[in-house]
Amino acid sequence: MELTWHGHSTWHVTVDDTDLLIDPFFDNPKTDVSPEELDPDYLLLTHGHADHIGDADRYEGATVVATPELAGYLEDNMGHENAVGGMGMNLGGTVECGDAWVTMVRADHSNGIETGYGTSAGMPAGFVVSDKKPTQESDADATAFYHAGDTALMSEMKDVIGPFLEPDAAALPVGDHFTMGPAQAAIAADWVGADVVFPMHYDSFPPIEIDTDDFVREVKATAGAAEAVVLDGDETYEL
Repeated sequence: MELTWHGHSTWHVTVDDTDLLIDPFFDNPKTDVSPEELDPDYLLLTHGHADHIGDADRYEGATVVATPELAGYLEDNMGHENAVGGMGMNLGGTVECGDAWVTMVRADHSNGIETGYGTSAGMPAGFVVSDKKPTQESDADATAFYHAGDTALMSEMKDVIGPFLEPDAAALPVGDHFTMGPAQAAIAADWVGADVVFPMHYDSFPPIEIDTDDFVREVKATAGAAEAVVLDGDETYEL
């Protein structure tokens, strides 16, 4: 599994022959990639805020993985007519996306679509992307990546996502103000039990500018097993 961070919360995930793009927003200072350079098979959207769906209209050929409300908004306003399952998906569900399995998990955040009309995009979410279908039987050969979306620290990480979905790596928002900051994100890193954790959702605009060294120190302070890896924009990590 290849994980490429394009700044903010935008990740390009490759599982065998399947390309998934999560929360496309290329108007951020960490990337030099233009949206047209990518051609994903699946477009995973955690919620409807503009800094997570800002470039979703560039990928009309991709299958949308999102809540029914958000998938419907994209169909009506961005030309997307191909949502997974024909109607989107919802929290707790797992869908097969080419060579990947995608499980939608809870995120503690808000989820209005910023249209000026207060349109709801349903519940905000995170995703666990795996190369094998998750079951109650632990599989040491499976590889899984947790994209937490925009979330606060929540017990779901410790009670469900960590023990049952067993992510090997996790991308966690650390910019504070709108999401977790470094200290709470470090606790999340410990709770989900990932070997590697990446900071995301920072430095894109003034309220979320941070020193990522703070996150690295906080992860070490938990004395957990996670290693904090700070990627450069457009850098790829082989999982």
